[in-house]
Amino acid sequence: MDWLRSFFSGGITPFITVPKTVSFVVDVLAMAYAIYKIMSWIRQTRAWSLFKGFLIVVAVYLISVELNMITVQWVMRATFSVGLITVVILFQPELRKALEQLGKGKIYKTFTISDKDDNAKLTERTENEILTAMAQMSKSMTGVLIVIERDVPLGEHEQTGTQIDAVVSSRLLMNIFVDKTPLHDGAVIIKNNRIAAASCILPLTQTEIGLDLGTRHRAAVGISEVSDAIVLVVSEETGAMSVAYNGALRRGLTEAEIRAQLAKSGAAGSKRPINWRKKRAKDVT
Repeated sequence: MDWLRSFFSGGITPFITVPKTVSFVVDVLAMAYAIYKIMSWIRQTRAWSLFKGFLIVVAVYLISVELNMITVQWVMRATFSVGLITVVILFQPELRKALEQLGKGKIYKTFTISDKDDNAKLTERTENEILTAMAQMSKSMTGVLIVIERDVPLGEHEQTGTQIDAVVSSRLLMNIFVDKTPLHDGAVIIKNNRIAAASCILPLTQTEIGLDLGTRHRAAVGISEVSDAIVLVVSEETGAMSVAYNGALRRGLTEAEIRAQLAKSGAAGSKRPINWRKKRAKDVT
């Protein structure tokens, strides 16, 4: 044990000698990159408004110090004394989202082995059944919300609905989403090429996605923000088909475009992806 303590206390310096200049440059670049990524992430969330408010508070404190405003300084110091707890409370949704994004990121997947089996990716039959159902319900303007689970488990959301565990078929999906049936209100979760549950409750996004979009689309974007699931939506008002993935919503898609997006996201078999630049005007992020 003493030998192990001495070995680890010595670190890697006995084996690798790093010049102080190189270490300093790497240290500065790492911090600069971390700050840049944090700021980029904050600008895409509600935390940006809170962060600007925090900067105003800091500016007021600095002005009070310069003008020797004792009362204001005392109030500010009292505020800063509980600042860490306040930040955790105010930014709790954003911090949770950041950790979830980190946990499902490419870096994590590089050093871990997925516990998903080979059935996690949609088979051609399952994909065809889903798209057939969506095309039919788009024509009849039936509201649809289908969540396809990938690497991030959706167990907590699956438990909010009715467990089904059935083979995916277009007829079953159409029966589920028929208006005024017991299971039509909510989302269907597909896992391992089976319909795991229906009438599931999903978290709603806090991002503005358009005043013409309702709860179904907000739920689609919301679940795609906290997981790597790909979500298929059919609008009850217009019959338009959409796809939500990684916090972005692409609207007004054709069956072929949805099939290409399934392949592009890795949820289905490998096919040539479409050029999304042509549809940028229809994208809502």
